[in-house]
Amino acid sequence: MRTLDAARDTCERFHPGLVKALAALPFEEREAHGSPVVDLFRQAAGVGLLIPTEYGGLGADPVDAVLVQRAVGSLSPSLAVASTMHHFTAAMLYALADGKNRLTPAQTEVLHTVVPEQRLMASGWAEGRTQQNILSPAVTATPVEGGYLLNGAKKPCSLSRSMSLLTASIAVPGADGTPELALALVDAASPGLTRHPFWGSEVLTAAQSDEVRLADVFVPEDMVVRTTEDDPDRIEDLQNAGFVWFEMLVSAGYAGAAAGLTEEVLARGRGTASERGALLIRTEAAFDLLLGAARAVRDGVGGEEAVSQVLIARFAAQEALSLVTQQALELLGGMDFIRSSAHQRLAASVRPLAFHPPSQGATVEPLLAYAGGAALDLS
Repeated sequence: MRTLDAARDTCERFHPGLVKALAALPFEEREAHGSPVVDLFRQAAGVGLLIPTEYGGLGADPVDAVLVQRAVGSLSPSLAVASTMHHFTAAMLYALADGKNRLTPAQTEVLHTVVPEQRLMASGWAEGRTQQNILSPAVTATPVEGGYLLNGAKKPCSLSRSMSLLTASIAVPGADGTPELALALVDAASPGLTRHPFWGSEVLTAAQSDEVRLADVFVPEDMVVRTTEDDPDRIEDLQNAGFVWFEMLVSAGYAGAAAGLTEEVLARGRGTASERGALLIRTEAAFDLLLGAARAVRDGVGGEEAVSQVLIARFAAQEALSLVTQQALELLGGMDFIRSSAHQRLAASVRPLAFHPPSQGATVEPLLAYAGGAALDLS
């Protein structure tokens, strides 16, 4: 399929050999517990996709990034989901490393180690925006001398077995004593950080989405990103950047999985030309919505406008992709269903897009209000 081949060419440009290495594995092995796909990703310089070149990264823009994720998702939906967690974490952290002293020297030093040491970053970051549930994040932070003791759990936490760094949202005392949201950078080798089985589904198993528990994990003060009097928007900016990147990248990965099914239907010539054409149009239209949002972000759209655009693109694509997978399986036919579960599992791997927050139902009223001229409040 021409556009999927173009996405794979983009992936090859940034991650030489990754497409070939993924395709060489049987689907069942790619998507199984203990799959090597995350290791293959790291070997192909996957860690540095969205990291600026001055930090040793590849500096991909939003358009290239969604193309890469589409290519990855067409072969391994699990890797697309897992890598999204690293990529959006990298995007929001490095957005603060812009020479304006928004990070401490210790935090900046850690960011300089990610590419050379191929360190994967997992996300325990609060979903949504600053207004959402800031008083009770999943991880509690108790102030102690020199930093904080963290307690809590993130489940599921993709990349749980391969991560080197965990970003965790915490509530810390503000200047007036009231809790405010902050971000802790936690070394995955810290005493008290443990991993536990959690993911029970065979779908997206290779994303390593198990439970990560923190029991009195010490994090130094200078490894906590928080607002300051002269930079009161630091956390809000960080969340906005992370939110936009997450929605674009995770949606592109799922769109890639659906495109993989469409490609199979076209290659086998299943159904009538009219049926294949309808499937192709729906598949391409869904991704074009995401590509349009990525172009807008690349060209400078930001803030609430960017959030609105990526959410609308995601929900429209989500609806179309559900129909794509259903139609593709029908066209592939009953014998395909009987002989192998690979295409069924690939189709099932698209469905979890609907489970990522925020839900469409929860955002309808804020989007309507924003369309009418109000602020976009997703709390």
